[in-house]
Amino acid sequence: MHRSSSVNDNKLKVLFEDEHLIAVEKPYGVLSQGNENTRSICDDVSEYLKENGEKAEVFVLHRLDKTTAGALVLAKTKSAAGKMSALIQSGGFSKVYTAVCEGELQDTQGVFEDLLYHDKGKNKTFTVKRERRGVKKAKLSYETLSTAEVGGTQAFKVRVKLFTGRTHQIRVQFASRKHPLIGDRKYGSNVSAKEIALWSSEISFIHPLTHEEIRITSEPKSEVFSMI
Repeated sequence: MHRSSSVNDNKLKVLFEDEHLIAVEKPYGVLSQGNENTRSICDDVSEYLKENGEKAEVFVLHRLDKTTAGALVLAKTKSAAGKMSALIQSGGFSKVYTAVCEGELQDTQGVFEDLLYHDKGKNKTFTVKRERRGVKKAKLSYETLSTAEVGGTQAFKVRVKLFTGRTHQIRVQFASRKHPLIGDRKYGSNVSAKEIALWSSEISFIHPLTHEEIRITSEPKSEVFSMI
């Protein structure tokens, strides 16, 4: 079985599916994983699987913030979840995001490396100067795709590849260099926008069970991406 690019009656967009994994397009404002009192994308996927006569259990492999949308991969079995988790830990799971940031980068492509500390009480991440308890290394590469004026502010659209997966990593690494993401008030954006301009646009990996090369893509839907 292999299904892709389908939308069910509940508007769940399936980007990829086989008997082991399912990738969907998570909308803005929806949690990757919830609890008894909070609905999440897992609930939508479970309903979709049940409607198709499958076991309605899904396993979270990686998360997108509530304020981030785009491609998200889930496992349909414990075996697949274990093998995918091992693949992710070994660095075999490539994630690419598209973002729109304020300002103008001096270099159109490059690498950002920082030490980050996440304050759970404030739910905010900070760059720090030295390693200590709770501090983690963060690395990403970027490539500028286009530039334009957005909301009266010079801005650029950028393709970002993550080498680490830290909380709010892309948001804080750009904001610490005076380039907050459009609409990201938490990290200093001065531009009003309905959503933060951050989208999970591409995920690629070698399937640990079928050994196929998998590439899952999702085009940004937020209005701000069409303005640049």
